[in-house]
Amino acid sequence: MNVAIVRIVAELRSIVAAWHREGLKIAVVPTMGALHEGHLSLVSAALAKADRVIVTLFVNPKQFNNAEDLAAYPRTEQEDAAKLASVGAHILYAPDAADMYPQGFATKVSVSGPSDGLCGAFRPGHFDGVATVVTKLFLQTGADLAFFGEKDFQQLHVVRRLVRDLDIPIEIIGNPTVRESDGLAMSSRNTRLSSAERRTAPKLPEILFKTARRLTSGELVERTLREARQAILAAGFSKVEYLELRADDDLVSIATLNRPARLLVAAWLGQTRLIDNVEVRSPQRLDQILKQAAA
Repeated sequence: MNVAIVRIVAELRSIVAAWHREGLKIAVVPTMGALHEGHLSLVSAALAKADRVIVTLFVNPKQFNNAEDLAAYPRTEQEDAAKLASVGAHILYAPDAADMYPQGFATKVSVSGPSDGLCGAFRPGHFDGVATVVTKLFLQTGADLAFFGEKDFQQLHVVRRLVRDLDIPIEIIGNPTVRESDGLAMSSRNTRLSSAERRTAPKLPEILFKTARRLTSGELVERTLREARQAILAAGFSKVEYLELRADDDLVSIATLNRPARLLVAAWLGQTRLIDNVEVRSPQRLDQILKQAAA
């Protein structure tokens, strides 16, 4: 069975209104397409909690601060639609940019706090673009639930704060990062890696998990992070934008591991920017994450 492709917001709202009249629970999975197993895991999670699932596909120009990066972003709508049909999604909502941002569009949603630092420091305006498009998608879909991956952990915090501050009646559900068999976090950007770079890329999560273990064993945060940065560069990465320890619940930077935390990284491999994060809790919890990723 094919997934229905909808491009016009009025048509989408008409369908959603009928679903609401039937008392159905609706979930949305926002994406920029080029879908992989990580995205499909979000759809499966949504199907387990909702009666109807809308997957949005919109390569949002407002969250790119590099025109070349926007132009190079993979666009695979037909393949994406086939994948969504195979897992049982109900609608693929793929609006045009001219409809999302018509002439004269003048509104920007900006979320301070969780957008500060990390990717926010290196991608000016990125999270304003994310917050603006997500707000529109929530209003357009009228969904009760929204599913996001924890790989984009800062983005997840931004969206949660946005919903809380603006009283948008939608529940935000984060799902664990899905990894390749060698540990690399699944990402649409992985397709841009050369064969040699793809062999190097798993060194990033390998170093990240090793660093997390060191931190849980009580090693000093500053020294451990400094040595991890050096290890990432020695592994073949050209630049480490950030490697930081942040509180898991509010993203506040911490210098001592005295609460559940996240270790977050962004590093360049050739022309590709990779991000990742891992929980920093007990060694047993890290082992559990690795086993789940390899399953």
